[in-house]
Amino acid sequence: MMGLKRLDWYIIKKFMSTFFISILLIIGIVIIFDVSEKIDDFVQKEAPLREIVFNYYMNFVPYFMNMYSPMFVFLTVILFTSKMTSNSEVIAILSCGTSYHRMMVPYMVSAAVIALLSLGLGLWVIPKANETRVGFEQKYINRMKVKNGHDMHYKLEDNKFVYIESFSSWNNTAYNFTLEQISDDQLVSKLTAESAQWDSLSGSWQLKNWFIRDYGEGLQDHIRSGKQLDTTLSLTVDDFYRNKFTIERLDQGALDKLIETQIARGDATVKDAQIEKNRRYSMPFSAFILTIIGVALSTKKRRGGIGWNIAVGIALGFSYILFMEFSEMFVITDTLPAAIAIWMPNVLYAIIAAFLYIIAPK
Repeated sequence: MMGLKRLDWYIIKKFMSTFFISILLIIGIVIIFDVSEKIDDFVQKEAPLREIVFNYYMNFVPYFMNMYSPMFVFLTVILFTSKMTSNSEVIAILSCGTSYHRMMVPYMVSAAVIALLSLGLGLWVIPKANETRVGFEQKYINRMKVKNGHDMHYKLEDNKFVYIESFSSWNNTAYNFTLEQISDDQLVSKLTAESAQWDSLSGSWQLKNWFIRDYGEGLQDHIRSGKQLDTTLSLTVDDFYRNKFTIERLDQGALDKLIETQIARGDATVKDAQIEKNRRYSMPFSAFILTIIGVALSTKKRRGGIGWNIAVGIALGFSYILFMEFSEMFVITDTLPAAIAIWMPNVLYAIIAAFLYIIAPK
């Protein structure tokens, strides 16, 4: 890179090497604990070793890396910068005429590399990896069962609305099915059925004991009924099985399309998709914010050595991840829009970063 000096490359090398070494060590420990927790499921379901290694853990690594990258970045900066401070390297750098702001350049360059890596993982790599990983979990671990739904409303097109009293995942059947068609704010047709079962071969719904009433002008109503009727709707069985885990498997284009469709339908589960979309963009920015906080905390010599800095780094790193998880509740409870709630931790920690940077010893 043009403009970077030997000192810059020295800091970048320390930053990146410490970051990836810490990730490898932590991932190794996490995998050991995860294997010990799931070994009974693997043995009971007779999961092949090849699938365990390549389908599950090889796809688990990028997911884990991206999820906990804020903590890894923070600990990385705390570790090697505290060591540089204790060895008086930071004092030597500032004493040679390098300003504190100029010293931050290699840190920001390293943070930019990690942010781009996190963004690429979140937008393209992890969705594909999750498709394989989640499929393995559903097959061999069986911890993500689909819950039966109740009182569900969907807007299919501008003039078609569906109401379902309950849906059973056991036989892919919707009970007390109602389809209403409206024109010029007037109800023109209403279809009701005792049940609607999904036919995977034809991609249609089989209505049982159906009843249609077409509303004409005045009292000119036309009534039809029957035992069975096949009908095709823009609503499929996948809409009932979609949850947080299936949304994580969608690439960015599919996720945007899903959000658009769910908003048009008035689907309340659109919150999960909006949370996932905003999380994919907000997470990479944490690399810059937490890097600034880490440097500001680590460039001051403390009597207790780097132990205090590490403790503070772990506490702030976990608090950031916890706040990210907690911010989802503001979306689920309709307190805040997803675009505000998911970005709120970055805004709060950016204010903290600015304050610590101002008071940092220079």
